[in-house]
Amino acid sequence: MEIKDRESQIRFWVIFGAVAIGGLYLLAPVLTPFLFSALLAYLGDPLIDRLEARKISRSWAVTLVFGAIILGLLLLMLLLIPLSAHQFRGLMQRFPVYLDWLQTSIVPWLHDTFGADPELFNLASLRTHLLNYAQEIGDLAGGLFKSLEDSSTAVLGWIADLLLVPVVTFYLLRDWDLLVARVHNLLPRRIEPIVSTLTRESDEVIGAFLRGQFIVMAALGVIYAVGLAIIGLEFSLLIGLIAGLVSFVPYLGLILGILVASTVAILQFHSLASVIPVLFVFGIGQMISDLALTPALVGDRIGLHPVAVLFAVLAGGHLFGFFGILLALPVAAVIAVLFRHAQDEYLQSTFYDN
Repeated sequence: MEIKDRESQIRFWVIFGAVAIGGLYLLAPVLTPFLFSALLAYLGDPLIDRLEARKISRSWAVTLVFGAIILGLLLLMLLLIPLSAHQFRGLMQRFPVYLDWLQTSIVPWLHDTFGADPELFNLASLRTHLLNYAQEIGDLAGGLFKSLEDSSTAVLGWIADLLLVPVVTFYLLRDWDLLVARVHNLLPRRIEPIVSTLTRESDEVIGAFLRGQFIVMAALGVIYAVGLAIIGLEFSLLIGLIAGLVSFVPYLGLILGILVASTVAILQFHSLASVIPVLFVFGIGQMISDLALTPALVGDRIGLHPVAVLFAVLAGGHLFGFFGILLALPVAAVIAVLFRHAQDEYLQSTFYDN
């Protein structure tokens, strides 16, 4: 009888899991603002708990943290994104100038030094395509507004999502502890201890990565952007942001940032020596990250291999779009915790001993 009950429970959870995954896939566009709000609430709840520990009421703590989150998002939307878009447009417009320099300086040098055929490096057609692409980027804003005017449904949906995120975030921040307690109370008593243990470990992994790594990414982006601006490199903000954003995979931001910044430096200053200040900027940033930021904010609690992180983000984006990107790392962290526990159980089982 007990075996049948266990088989029934397993069958129920398998069906429930399949239905849940299918529902997530079908409702991904609708769930995206709710998931983004849940992410903001998850990141903000520890701050609220700390404020409560300092004898500040939950309502005031929620108000303060919610105000800080909204202010940060507004600064991102009104300052950082437009500036980055402006620098990206300028980069596209400068590319033809860089190509002209390559055609008139580097190609003859390759011919004189290595005997390379100049016809193999004819960049005229590429220059034409880039000029057309730069013009398209210049008309992007106008085209975007026109498309929004032509599609009232898209405009209403975008506005609804924009208004929905702060509203849902506020209520989740206010009731986060209550919602967690209710979910905990719904757990079957027999599995409650192991589920609570796995949940705590998953929370440590997710919290360490999301809260710590996001701060590290932002700090590296600022360090790189300011450092590149100090040495006079064009598009320093754009390059710094890109390098900071992809630094969630260890050393990927460093490598990508050096490659892009070095290329821009050579094209801008027409000298290989211009790479030295770039290497200095990224070296200082990586040293600060390795010696101070990462140990203090992230530590060794992540437990996610860099390849697993990269695969999770790409797979989540491919399957569920932006919704999948938001969900990828938390799911990967939970899977890592489950895998470690399954491995421990296997090593202690008779299957391993035999």
